[in-house]
Amino acid sequence: MKQWRALSATAQDALVAAFAFTFGACLYLSGLYPMTQASVPPSLSARFGVLALLCAATLLRRRAPLAALVAGAVPVGIDLALGPTVPVWIVYSDLIYAAVLYGTRAVSRWVTIGCAGLTTVLTIAVFVGTGDWRALVLAVAAAAAFVGTPIWWALSVRTHKEIAEAERARVQAMALVAELDRRAAIADERKTMARDLHDVIAGHLSAIAIQSEAALGVLSREDADPAVAGILGSIRANSVSALQEMRTMIGLLRRDDGGEDEPAAPRTLAQLPILVDAARSAGTTVRIADSLDGAVLPSAVDQAAYRIVQEALTNAMKHAPGQPVDIAVRADPSTLDVSVRNPAPALANSAGSANSEGAHRGLMNMRERAAALGGSFAAGPEAGGWAVRARLPLGVPEPSAGAVPA
Repeated sequence: MKQWRALSATAQDALVAAFAFTFGACLYLSGLYPMTQASVPPSLSARFGVLALLCAATLLRRRAPLAALVAGAVPVGIDLALGPTVPVWIVYSDLIYAAVLYGTRAVSRWVTIGCAGLTTVLTIAVFVGTGDWRALVLAVAAAAAFVGTPIWWALSVRTHKEIAEAERARVQAMALVAELDRRAAIADERKTMARDLHDVIAGHLSAIAIQSEAALGVLSREDADPAVAGILGSIRANSVSALQEMRTMIGLLRRDDGGEDEPAAPRTLAQLPILVDAARSAGTTVRIADSLDGAVLPSAVDQAAYRIVQEALTNAMKHAPGQPVDIAVRADPSTLDVSVRNPAPALANSAGSANSEGAHRGLMNMRERAAALGGSFAAGPEAGGWAVRARLPLGVPEPSAGAVPA
């Protein structure tokens, strides 16, 4: 059945015509073909010629069913003049079936009405011409077998096909409505998240930036400790940078999936020096070992690596203040290795993590970022200090615009 459906309409019609001619030839050669007793039986060559003409019309049964039906009426008329035969009427009944099934709705209706009217007229003509009720019964039986049955079957198949098409269209419409509802729900959720971020977190960051700027203004007029001014400057720089990233995230959440304007790109390892400078201005010694050598990384890996380094550096500054931090980034053909290490006692890091829900959330976020890319993540005591290590595969597909990691 699958192989038959894979064939084109022309190939299917050609196979039907070949089978019809072969089957009719077998009936002619076996002598099982007359429907009436002709006074002078014509030669088999004439019968084969008529059958060949009808099979030639069968080649159009799908592409032009009405034309095939009209063209087939010529050999059928010749066959009636020579004496009706079973093969010709079987093939012509298939043309009636094809015209009702494959034709347009109007063609199907007019073929059905025309065949019903014509068979009724011919049946009455047979009874009037012969006056024999047995001939009338045979004419009715032949009309039912060669005209009524194919029309009934074609109408039944056509009805089922139309019902199936209507159900398919209904299912597609329901799927479209469900998809639109899903997109609307996602859009509403994203707008809610964007509003909460803007009203709560962005507001606090703005307040921090403003207050630190005010403090710097006061310190500039007094004989203040330069270290304090540096720390306040770092606080302001970090808050402004976080506010910018927050606005980018809000823009991503508010942007529709089909939007053309792209917001600013999220931070990647190319912005790592900015992060390091901010940490150094806060009084933390940061050493970087970078072996990327200008390697082009998948954007998802690049962004996730930056976020892992940022989170790990923030934890190190929070739980081991004043201790130096070593950052190593190394890329090979298949993976990107990132490590952040500080020599502070592991107890300080673990205790701070154990007592801080935010620290737990930071480790969880880093682990989830690595797992989302199919990588590995580990954090814990190492050689008298604390180390965060992540290995990210480089064979990660580029994310879509609506799936940029935050």
